[in-house]
Amino acid sequence: MTKQGFTTRQVHADRRLNTPEHGGVHTSTSNSVLFEFKDAQGIIDAFQGKRAAHVYSRSSSPSVAALQNMLNELEGGVGTLCFSTGMSAISSTLFALLKAGDHLIVSQYLFGNTRSFFETLKDFGIHVTYTDVTDIEQVVEAYQPNTKGVYTETVANPVTQVADLHAIGQFCEEKHILFMVDNTMTPPPLCYAKEFKASLIFCSLTKYIAGHGNVLGGAVTDTGHFNWEKYSNIKPAYQVADKAQWGITQIKKKGLRDLGATLAPESATAIAVGMETLGLRIQRSQHNALKLATFLDNHPGVSQVFYPGLADHPQHFMAREQLTGGYGAILSFNLVDGVDPVSFLNEMELVICATHLGDNRTLALPVAPTIYFENTAEEREKMGVSDNMLRISVGIEDTDDLIADFRNALHAVSS
Repeated sequence: MTKQGFTTRQVHADRRLNTPEHGGVHTSTSNSVLFEFKDAQGIIDAFQGKRAAHVYSRSSSPSVAALQNMLNELEGGVGTLCFSTGMSAISSTLFALLKAGDHLIVSQYLFGNTRSFFETLKDFGIHVTYTDVTDIEQVVEAYQPNTKGVYTETVANPVTQVADLHAIGQFCEEKHILFMVDNTMTPPPLCYAKEFKASLIFCSLTKYIAGHGNVLGGAVTDTGHFNWEKYSNIKPAYQVADKAQWGITQIKKKGLRDLGATLAPESATAIAVGMETLGLRIQRSQHNALKLATFLDNHPGVSQVFYPGLADHPQHFMAREQLTGGYGAILSFNLVDGVDPVSFLNEMELVICATHLGDNRTLALPVAPTIYFENTAEEREKMGVSDNMLRISVGIEDTDDLIADFRNALHAVSS
């Protein structure tokens, strides 16, 4: 059989990968915290990693394992772990893999909460250098002998700078360091980070994967590209027979198990069901995003629009090469001087003022005084965040209705 299309594979992934009980097409939600072993040797072997089995649901459960199998298939990985939120996936993984004295090269355009966590890592003796990931020369310049990896988002939130994934992946492979990519804003089918030699792929499942704004979750996928034998921080206890599993094993033991940010079984089920329509939802959203970005780019009440699909975006051609499934559905824009972002948002009737991404509904918020409030004015300037910037997560509404809402709000504040 020829390889089937993205949505076909997603709709049938659960029953094909997980063999649900009783002929179901979805894996049942399992709420059991504990799991019985008829032979006591079985629980010993499970604890010692000699056999795969569910022991305690903080570390694994049938419902979460089913979702992990589906996500691993989605990203083409050798192993995936789910967590209670996207931030817990990032923090648990990095705490599991790093130690005091290590160094990371990090995108200077990181989303506020993620950047806040990297500031916390500094308190634990881990060195961080922020750099412009759109320019490989600056990434190379930031390298140090103790560098353990590079961390970036595919497309930055909210100013949509596009990382040079191809060049960074090559560089990380040459230096034998981790290439960690947050693919939340451009999940498959938009971008397959594995193709750019990403070692670990992070995703906030709360956003596009689940899609409906009703469940939290996060994940990390090991793509199999990285040679864990060359990573000095893997502890002997986690150097299992399959060397490709060294990294994900340590993340599971020292990150998921020890820090305890477990994804609830009910949440895993909700995410799995939402993921079935990922391809349909994101294509509709990015169709709307390009139409809206074009409209705003030609409106006299808007001074600048940030969207990789526009020809004048600084990394448009890089985005066209890397985002083979489209440019995503996040955009930002600056109102002209003298127009108050709060007044503009208060004039909108269809668009919701809320902080979230990847929802079916179009969402908007003023950037500087909310998600970047903790950053200094100098830091915001370096990220490209202005005081009159608005971020838009474009939903699946009818395009004409969406544009009409923006047109009416712009007319109201201009008047």
